[in-house]
Amino acid sequence: MLQSIRDKLTGKIALIILGAIALSFVFVGGASFTTVGSNYVARIDGVDIGINQFEAAYRDQLQSNPQFAALPPDYRKQLRSNILEQLIQQQVIDNYLERVGFKITDKQLIETVQKFPEFHSDGRFDKAKYLLYLEGAAMTPARFEVSIRDNLRRSQLQRAIRGSSVVAPSTYRRYLNLAFENRVITTATILPDSVVSKINITEELIADYYEENKTAYFLPEAVDFEYIEIHRDAIAADVNVTEEQLTEYYEINKDRFLQDEQRRSRHILILFDDDESEAETIANEILNRIRSGESFAALAAKHSKDSATSVNGGDLGALTLMQLPEALGGAVFSMQIGETRGLIKGDFGFHIVRLDEILESGPLPYEQLRASLLSELQEEQGEGLYLELKRKVTDKLFDATNIQQLADVFGGSVNKVTDFKRNSTQPFGGNQLAVDAIFDPKLLESQTQSGIAQLSDVIELDIDRTIIISVSKHKKASRDKLENVRDQIIESLTIEQSDSLMAASAQRILDVIKDGEEFTAAAASAGAAVEASWKLARSAKDVDQRLSAVIFTAGKPTDDNPTLGSTRNSVGGYTIYNIEAVNPGKPESIPLGDRDKGRLELVDQTGIDEFIAFAQALREKAEVIVNEDVLAAQGLFQ
Repeated sequence: MLQSIRDKLTGKIALIILGAIALSFVFVGGASFTTVGSNYVARIDGVDIGINQFEAAYRDQLQSNPQFAALPPDYRKQLRSNILEQLIQQQVIDNYLERVGFKITDKQLIETVQKFPEFHSDGRFDKAKYLLYLEGAAMTPARFEVSIRDNLRRSQLQRAIRGSSVVAPSTYRRYLNLAFENRVITTATILPDSVVSKINITEELIADYYEENKTAYFLPEAVDFEYIEIHRDAIAADVNVTEEQLTEYYEINKDRFLQDEQRRSRHILILFDDDESEAETIANEILNRIRSGESFAALAAKHSKDSATSVNGGDLGALTLMQLPEALGGAVFSMQIGETRGLIKGDFGFHIVRLDEILESGPLPYEQLRASLLSELQEEQGEGLYLELKRKVTDKLFDATNIQQLADVFGGSVNKVTDFKRNSTQPFGGNQLAVDAIFDPKLLESQTQSGIAQLSDVIELDIDRTIIISVSKHKKASRDKLENVRDQIIESLTIEQSDSLMAASAQRILDVIKDGEEFTAAAASAGAAVEASWKLARSAKDVDQRLSAVIFTAGKPTDDNPTLGSTRNSVGGYTIYNIEAVNPGKPESIPLGDRDKGRLELVDQTGIDEFIAFAQALREKAEVIVNEDVLAAQGLFQ
């Protein structure tokens, strides 16, 4: 069920519904650790973060990043600690917003909800689709709207702080000096090919390297096994639901799918453009023509500026009050069938509207809900079959001698896996329960002693999947033989000798230069390729980034103290460099577009820093109590 919910969610709405909302900064703050009951994992200034909320966030991380499940216990504890800190950071800000009375109006909330494309039909907000979507995600509208309010409040606080940041002209000038700085350098490059002839790998070196690196070249522990799987979704998909059952289910549950009253109307829109008075005159003329008996639909097709509806004679379709703009909705939902009303002043122009039909509130039509009801009923019936099937397989496990007998209970297939290691992610997505069961010492010991494939207990990977495994072969971790890893050792020794030879050559060049020889001559005599006196810009992307990082962190040269050095480069060799001059960026020579972009980047970064500092201060002042027992647990799904 949880996975099926996840599969239905996409885009921004998934972040809200799954609670995967994390702040993009790290706090450094203290927390007192104690055992404080069992119903919350942390308390921030008296406000609780519930265990269910925390475990859900932790589970989402594991499901989104299956490799996390294979982490050792200490690392998983750190992961849980990081997730809790994110929730604490979020709660600290929420507490502040509550204290200062920061509110999101109902209008802001409605406008935000109506922008989600997941809730649209034919380009318009559809309340029925909204309610069905949330029901499929196991979330009530009230809970979803609380999440929207919280997100809006947090984002508006961040924008307010970032938007108020100011950068002084002197600071901006220093930023431009630095950002557009270039340095004049001469470089000499030593490549691995230049030392190949000097590399000498002997059999004695290979043997010594193998003996010295006793913890290297190990073959990891691995097993061969077979398994059967019972999957709730697969069972539900095979459930045969008759039309009679489906209609009966609809009658029982239709009150869950109530829709608001809808009204079908037509309108003519005359835009204000640059002359509101002229627009009003035109709209009144059209209104008078309608009242004189001319066709509303014909006039809408000819004069309405709403291109989406004018082609259909101004037909707006059947809409709820929430789906209409405020002024237009107020008019439509106060009219009688057949009534024409105008002029109604909206945000962009004048409306003339006619009410054609009233669709009373009540349950959504069966046809509209059929697909959703079918899925729901299949899942409901599949739940019972799933539990019954698990019971039968569990009963059979007591006297089964091989895994095929268990598969025969439900007509399932036996799947085979070879050379499965502890860090293998397939076929169980890195699920730690499966890994622990496969490498259960008792199971492996029984298999080794008997030489016969051993059956595991029933393993529930999650609420939707159950497996039983049969280990047929266990290969213990062992060191690979020298003859099998000889080529790897030669490669390692070659790299070591090559790096040592190039480093020595680079140092000799530097020593000769320091003794008074000119840079280019010293490099050329050592066989290094020289690139004389070229400018390297700080912002350059098409150059060796290792070299760039070293050049722009090195000290500036002086007449008495040139800046010389060497560094490994990105092609596996060494680069010797001489910094001849440092030229700061000159604001007046920088294109205006680049300057404006630079200012925006600096202001934005300053705003981010100010927001982080503000949030840091809140975090440091907050009283935070953490339930250490919950934090140290491996989690419900481990």
